[in-house]
Amino acid sequence: MAKPCTFPTLYDDCSQLDISKLKGWGYLEPEQIKSGTLKWSKNGSPTGSILININTHSEQPYIELDYKYKGEARNYKVKLVSMPSNLGKGLIWYFLCPQTKKRCRKLYLIGGYFLHREAFKGCMYKIQTHSKRDRKIIQKYRPMYEGNEYDQILAKHLKHSYNGKPTKRFLRIMKKIKAAEILPDPLLIN
Repeated sequence: MAKPCTFPTLYDDCSQLDISKLKGWGYLEPEQIKSGTLKWSKNGSPTGSILININTHSEQPYIELDYKYKGEARNYKVKLVSMPSNLGKGLIWYFLCPQTKKRCRKLYLIGGYFLHREAFKGCMYKIQTHSKRDRKIIQKYRPMYEGNEYDQILAKHLKHSYNGKPTKRFLRIMKKIKAAEILPDPLLIN
């Protein structure tokens, strides 16, 4: 008897709050209070928005989330935790998940709340839904379809060699190019 399909929720398809993007947009500057709106879209059509208020000025920094989920208003705070960088330059910010109490860099919106991925049962990343055979095929043919290696080789500031030896990055890109050139085009095979 065949196993019934479960159709798991995919982390790749749900809305996410990413701490590195918030930092890049200037929301996590030390000792400030800042607010704004984040919007999500899929294939050009909007899928959701959220109003955020970030307070890094208080003793206990937090991000306040204000949004609607299936017509129901949601408003709650998620604590922020910072640690000094191992390079000695600045701080590394983390969310503190309200449910699991784990530090994390991403929160996922599943079931109406932004939480750490371990708070959800039965969720997967898209690649986990593929069979082992499909994963091997994807890995083998990926260099053919990514195709940005030629752009990387022609990039203005790429160092091809250092001290007379090819750089590791240059060798890695060349290895991908050679792998893509060896593969036959599946569209041309009869």
